[in-house]
Amino acid sequence: MRPVVDVRGVTKIYDLDGQSIRALDGIDLTIDPGEFVAVMGPSGSGKSTFMHIVGMLDRPTAGTYSLEGTDVSQLDGDARADIRSRRLGFVFQAYNLLARTSAIENVELPMVYAGVPAADRRRIALEKLEEVGVAQLKDHLPNQMSGGQQQRVAIARSLVNDPGLILADEPTGALDSKAAESVMRLFRDLNEQRGITIMLVTHEPDVAAHAKRVVTFRDGHILSDATQDRKAA
Repeated sequence: MRPVVDVRGVTKIYDLDGQSIRALDGIDLTIDPGEFVAVMGPSGSGKSTFMHIVGMLDRPTAGTYSLEGTDVSQLDGDARADIRSRRLGFVFQAYNLLARTSAIENVELPMVYAGVPAADRRRIALEKLEEVGVAQLKDHLPNQMSGGQQQRVAIARSLVNDPGLILADEPTGALDSKAAESVMRLFRDLNEQRGITIMLVTHEPDVAAHAKRVVTFRDGHILSDATQDRKAA
């Protein structure tokens, strides 16, 4: 079975005011299809840098990164953008919904960039809103929805191009505890029932408890990598 993510010897060095900062130092990590991985670590541990490299938002200084069997480490910007739009779904802490655009139009956006015909876009977007439980809000603007509802719209948007991997960056960071629990149960359902591969960055143990595997970073290294029993549903 081909890994979704295969990172080998990945190092990232930043130049900050003439000083070299080693954010990642020789990281090896594999994520297989159907895994739900939580990435944890304190501020400055390298977890966000790792997320950016896996999301092809940044390049490693050294090492290789293969996504679904394709070495994407040294591809040019256009090729990376094409793969990113087709094979990765993103969910962010701040939702990143367009403020003056309805829920269904926000969900359609990745398909607009992918050139999907308008009629198909509308049908698929509605299907995904139904899948995450907010189809009744399809014509609402973001300011007419709660934080939890906005995040469900963002998750629907991440699903429309049938990605090989969903990357979620602190997806419950702006939510109250009840909404956060609801969103994490949705991620679990997508993983358990649909087999969607998920990598989630969080600093909250209660959030990480929903994952099957927890990888902890510290000082640019992987401190631990362990499977776990999930939090009770």
